Amino acid sequence: MDTTRNAVLAAWMDEHGHSSNSLAEAVNAAVGDLTGRVGGLDGSSVRDWKAGRVRWPKSVTRAALEKVTGLPATALGFVPRVRATSALAPSQEDRMKRRRFITAGTTVAAAAATPAFASPRRVGTSDVARLQHRFAEIIASDHRHGGQLGIEQKAAALADEALTLQNSGSASQRVRAYLYGCAAAFRSSAMWAAIDGRRYNEAVQHMREAQALAEMATDLAIKFRIWSHAGTLYRHLGRPADAIAANDVARNLSVARRDPLFASLGLARQAAIHGVAHNAAATRRSFGQAQEAMDRADPDTYRPVWMTSFYDQAELESLALSAYLALGDYETAEAHAHRCLAALRPHMQRSKAIATTRLARAQLGQGDLEPAAVTAMSVPVNAAAHHPRVARMLRDFNAKIHNLAPNSPATRTWDQYARATWKESV
Repeated sequence: MDTTRNAVLAAWMDEHGHSSNSLAEAVNAAVGDLTGRVGGLDGSSVRDWKAGRVRWPKSVTRAALEKVTGLPATALGFVPRVRATSALAPSQEDRMKRRRFITAGTTVAAAAATPAFASPRRVGTSDVARLQHRFAEIIASDHRHGGQLGIEQKAAALADEALTLQNSGSASQRVRAYLYGCAAAFRSSAMWAAIDGRRYNEAVQHMREAQALAEMATDLAIKFRIWSHAGTLYRHLGRPADAIAANDVARNLSVARRDPLFASLGLARQAAIHGVAHNAAATRRSFGQAQEAMDRADPDTYRPVWMTSFYDQAELESLALSAYLALGDYETAEAHAHRCLAALRPHMQRSKAIATTRLARAQLGQGDLEPAAVTAMSVPVNAAAHHPRVARMLRDFNAKIHNLAPNSPATRTWDQYARATWKESV
């Protein structure tokens, strides 16, 4: 038996604070909810999963595990069993089906995590609609939580599911293009979750796969998203020249020339890159152009859900906040922070936590210790503890307030709050 360690499950457990025993208890309770009879797993059962000794739990256990984690079993690193062939001589129809199954499996083995269907079917727009609905769920989860490994894994698994559908039966050329577009969209969300969670090596891998899929999809909007995210990735890596080059690919696509809102996003992200490069004049110029483009954008134009759900005046202000912080222009950064927070839509919880943390940093940069401490203490506890980018920024805030005024009342208040609330988070 292949006993390759299930590192994905182990990572999920670490991220969510589960021991083998506590996960077993949670799954047992979920089995009880599903069947009316509590499950009989113990810590050794979960250790078998992590060690790879059990690669595909029983169906009821899988359903319970998926209920506990919110993820499909394949996204947790489990591998479905391949059904054994019959000892009897197969019929000609069986042999034909097996040839189709093997051919499809060979085609997607490098990309898909789930097995191809054993018999052909017609893949249609209803399959695409289902995947698009799942994509909307991924987007919503990102806005609530952001940067979580579980979001990255779920998005990657759904990309594989879209690719599996390519080989599960016949489909029109249009439907196949849509499926590649769905796969590219999911992979770009996995890329963004990895960027947001500061898992940059994984983000690069997702980026490369997403770029290839987008080419097969001929979907210019998702191609824009991928290259724009690539610019953000390089910006976070401190590589402004590469960031500008990647963002230029997005900005030069025809979708950015046709739709001023896409043009505005490209320009706003370009301005944020100029901020990292400490080019104040280019930063101001690009943000001015981004605002002008946004003002020209027709709100009634159809745009994909990933665009309409996040890019608005609040996001433009957030990018300006990031840029002016990088420039050390703390007064201007604070003004953009207040405008961002005032304009944020209620579902943008991740963005609110990031903007609030940056506001605290802008206030601290101006020597306003007490307002900075109060602002930092208003960051939601869950974001401070579980969002890697917010946690890192709060650690930086903690270091800077101690450097500026280690014995001030504001610093002591912050220390007391941080120890009581976040413990090791900062």
